[in-house]
Amino acid sequence: MSDLIYGLDFVTEDRARSVTTERRPVRIALILIAVAFLTIFLLLPLVSVFSEALRAGLGAYWEAISEPDALAAMRLTLLVAAIAVPANFLFGLAASWAIAKFEFPGKSVLNTLIDLPFSVSPVISGLVYVLLFGLQGYFGAYLQSEGIQIVFAVPGIVLATIFVTFPFVARELVPLMQEQGIGDEEAAISLGASGLKTFLFVTLPNVKWALLYGVILCNARAMGEFGAVSVVSGHIRGKTNTMPLHVEILYNEYNFAAAFAVASLLALLALVTLVVKVALEWRFADQISASGRH
Repeated sequence: MSDLIYGLDFVTEDRARSVTTERRPVRIALILIAVAFLTIFLLLPLVSVFSEALRAGLGAYWEAISEPDALAAMRLTLLVAAIAVPANFLFGLAASWAIAKFEFPGKSVLNTLIDLPFSVSPVISGLVYVLLFGLQGYFGAYLQSEGIQIVFAVPGIVLATIFVTFPFVARELVPLMQEQGIGDEEAAISLGASGLKTFLFVTLPNVKWALLYGVILCNARAMGEFGAVSVVSGHIRGKTNTMPLHVEILYNEYNFAAAFAVASLLALLALVTLVVKVALEWRFADQISASGRH
């Protein structure tokens, strides 16, 4: 019997090696395909953006990113991110805490609705706000009578950005909180800690890296969002144009040097986000393994 078990283990191990171990030419071919794909679809576009941005010289580059409309677009982009990211920070933290640590009616519905922006086109999400708050929308007449403008103004841009970015924080926290369970919180409460102290000194430190990781992704998406913001902004130059919309206007005007100059700032943001993301993934992986051993 022991010989049979040993034989089965040997066959299983041999099959695992045959499945996971490829010949050297196959491995080299796969690596070359991956490198070629990344070069064509990632590196070359980035290089072309920066080369086109600097083609006219540093003077023209500086002039493009320092002219009033470009500065207004940068300020608006930062303002929208400064509002949307903290809002999603609070929502994502509260929603993930509720989903992972408590049982309540409608929990599965809440968990499903968090993914809604991933399945809805950003253009459609922007159109929803136009139908709600636009002049011909459900609340448009009332808002106009009160002198409140949401669509084609900063509030509409903020609402659309919050909608398309709110899953990022929650989706990073929920799986980690579910894996960690409620053992640490129960221990803290049994030792006399209040609910607030348990959250601040037990729950929050356990998810700090995942939380920061979600905030980084949320901020990157908020600054680079185009579809939803394009619908609700009205494209008012110098007032409701974010950086992606400003790039589109410059490109449509055949001002390619200025368009690529502003686009290079967004590319730099993406590169910085990528570096921070990789660093946090490394730290986040250590945290997951530690929580699993615990």
